[in-house]
Amino acid sequence: MRKADKLLQIVLHAEPGSVRFLLRPCREWQQIRGYTAATQDSTTERLFRFIEFSEERGIARPEEVSRQVVERFQRHLYARRQANGKPLGIKYQAQVLAALQGFFKWLTRERHILYNPTSEMLMPKLPQTLPRAILSTEEVESILAGVDATTPFGMRDRALLEILYSTGMRRMEIARLLVYDLDLAMGTVFIRQGKGSKDRMVPVGERALTWARKYLEDVRPNLVSVQGADHLFLSAQGGPMNLEYVGNLVMRYVKQSGIGKLGGCHLFRHTCATLMLDNGADVRFVQALLGHANLNTTQIYTQVSIQKLKEIHKATHPAKLKAAEPSSP
Repeated sequence: MRKADKLLQIVLHAEPGSVRFLLRPCREWQQIRGYTAATQDSTTERLFRFIEFSEERGIARPEEVSRQVVERFQRHLYARRQANGKPLGIKYQAQVLAALQGFFKWLTRERHILYNPTSEMLMPKLPQTLPRAILSTEEVESILAGVDATTPFGMRDRALLEILYSTGMRRMEIARLLVYDLDLAMGTVFIRQGKGSKDRMVPVGERALTWARKYLEDVRPNLVSVQGADHLFLSAQGGPMNLEYVGNLVMRYVKQSGIGKLGGCHLFRHTCATLMLDNGADVRFVQALLGHANLNTTQIYTQVSIQKLKEIHKATHPAKLKAAEPSSP
């Protein structure tokens, strides 16, 4: 049973009118509004952090939650340590607080409480971080060459990696791909209900299409079961791959390549975007390819895309090699 489902089972036995009890109608409201199941689950899990914190302090009902309680919870998140002794990431802290804000906004709107105690909460400032690792073209080829495509599962894995590299799609998106989402004749893939429940269609490179065609013709018919009838990439049991399966598969090939970098599907996503910008792609095209709602998200890759900057620096900086050469003794 998924963690979110276990938490919802606990809610069934909660005291009516308590914060814990009101999670279920809030989740039902999210469903009506069209929130994805993943968003509903993550919101439920994040809100339980606050529920556990408040109940330990004898606070169970929403009207008992004050601005001071919310501020103490924010300090609690900042001081909390994980099992490995490291603090909770600032991004995760912000996600928990955003879920709390949204929940109390809903409680206020539905007249469960008269005052929203999170209305004046100051959110933590998120650092502008760059992707930890980017692969070079040679490193990508090394990873791909390490796949034994003479075996059925190797053929599947090579096709999956090639599509990841060609399209930069997210792990969730490639796990959900259906057979008819990939148009081999048109050279496109339809990504349905990506992040933010948005559909998009993106091009697929010729090499990726070639490997996908081989997989579809030679391998997939021998793998497919009733459970995976429509899914493009199948597990050993013939059903759809779950997110953990896909992530571990990609990370394994990255690690075994010996390039010394770590990562999974997002490593290929970062690499796709950065190398395309290096080769002159317009940032707005990369935005459409990756499915970013905000151009600022895509522009992070322009800071990692160093090749053009290196070329301009070499051509224009006054401290050129010839002028800097020391004279012979």
